[in-house]
Amino acid sequence: MKDALLATVTEEVAAVQAFESLLVDEEKALIAAQPLPALPGIVENKTVLTERISALEKERDAQLAALGFPTGFVGMEAAAAGDGPLAEQWALLTAAARRAKQGNNNNGVLIRTRMEYNRKALAALQVAPSKAGFYGPDGRLPGT
Repeated sequence: MKDALLATVTEEVAAVQAFESLLVDEEKALIAAQPLPALPGIVENKTVLTERISALEKERDAQLAALGFPTGFVGMEAAAAGDGPLAEQWALLTAAARRAKQGNNNNGVLIRTRMEYNRKALAALQVAPSKAGFYGPDGRLPGT
């Protein structure tokens, strides 16, 4: 049964590392002058990976419970104690999860910054210029 847990955690490591890779791609797209073409595909892939990671976490919790361990972090810590291969994969998973969380937070800052810039640009474009000094439809300045 611990072999199945090891396999699940190993698969979880791969999924979180793939998620990290997507975050790097997302960051590059957010920094680029024109990020829109790449972003929809990245967001779709992030959603798929997030669902996969969630399913693997549930599977891991079920396996922990079947082995008599508590679920979640505490259970994994207990299961990994004294089991070298499981402890190694668990360490990889927790490190990858920390990096992914930081990358996701960084991208959130980039998104908020870009949204604020866009909001200000739209506000500047929506300011109606005063009529004085602009040519009318007849090609003349108003009032002349």
